[in-house]
Amino acid sequence: MTAILTTHEHAEGGGLSSGLTVLLATGAGLAVASNYYCQPMLAVIAADLHASDRMIGFVPMVSQLGYASGILLLAPLGDRVDRRRIILAKAALLTVALLIAASAPSFGALLLGNLVIGIAASIAQDIVPAAASLAPPEARGRTVGKVMTGLLLGILLSRVVAGVVAEHLGWRAMYVAAAGAVALLGVALHRGLPRFVPTSDLPYRALLGSLATLWRQHPELRRASIAHAFLALPFGAFWSTLAVYLHRPPFELGSTAAGAFGLAGAAGALAAPISGRLSDRRGPELVTRLTAGLAAMSFASMALAPLFPVAGQLAILALATVGFDLGVQAAQIAHQTIVYGIEPAARSRLNAIFMVTMFLGMASGGALGTQALARWGWPGVVVLTTTSAVIALAVRLRGRVTQAR
Repeated sequence: MTAILTTHEHAEGGGLSSGLTVLLATGAGLAVASNYYCQPMLAVIAADLHASDRMIGFVPMVSQLGYASGILLLAPLGDRVDRRRIILAKAALLTVALLIAASAPSFGALLLGNLVIGIAASIAQDIVPAAASLAPPEARGRTVGKVMTGLLLGILLSRVVAGVVAEHLGWRAMYVAAAGAVALLGVALHRGLPRFVPTSDLPYRALLGSLATLWRQHPELRRASIAHAFLALPFGAFWSTLAVYLHRPPFELGSTAAGAFGLAGAAGALAAPISGRLSDRRGPELVTRLTAGLAAMSFASMALAPLFPVAGQLAILALATVGFDLGVQAAQIAHQTIVYGIEPAARSRLNAIFMVTMFLGMASGGALGTQALARWGWPGVVVLTTTSAVIALAVRLRGRVTQAR
């Protein structure tokens, strides 16, 4: 794979090879997976570090807040600085952060490690707009869908891998293995990643200040960001509470079982290219409404679980996971297609706004879901997730009415 693309070769929409697409998809997946390894391991970590059920929910929360911070403070630099430099620097930082988490002597140290992991894992949100920049406009949805497939598989399969590794080798081993994988990724990115021509010469402070201007100027950016934040909230709430919920009676299952639910959710990742193609052909607005509705119905269906024996409850949870993951992930592709088409020269900043809003929603979901489970049990989690998804659908439907007017 060629090491460098020249400035001429990297014109906007100049296309990208299948090998580079695979590299970008793999890079996005491995980077973002680092943010999610902790979720199926929460019960194991809590027992090892003597953390309560309420406290352990802060581990995924600080990861998501770190991720949002990394996007907000660093991703906009992709419009001003060669994205290749940013991506390689974050890969090195992520490797170090994972090793810090692996060797954490206390719960506080683990929180710090996961905060830095989240900041560095935002490399994924440098990779996605990089792919969008390389893709021709008529294939942007498909290209983003392919790279997002890698990113989403990284999120979902990370839970499967982490659950198995934690149960058999311990949670620290998972962080060590992840550090090794990211180190290898850094080498591959150094060899295969093209250079990118900056599209803005704004100073850093002005670059950050322009985020507010972009938010005010583009109502579609606001609708996409707010709607997806309300879809990300229940997503975060579910995955932050599942391992603890399954660890309790009547299930009493270990981290492997919690991680295995990632396989059910993989359907959403595999649907990402379909969502991208549908957005290219029928328009992303339609896709956002359909997928938000699917997510809301899937979360609501979990209310039926207590009516069945244990095996039936697990089956309902698995089917709901397939449905809401498909809805949330496909909605993200459609929302990103909308956002990337607003102002090409500001693509990194637009993506930063969208993703920060999304991950604030997801971090809030992790915290609120943990509290809901502690106070009201699983029914509280179901009410929280369903209500939030319905609000997301309402935002998209209101946007349709506004556009019609």
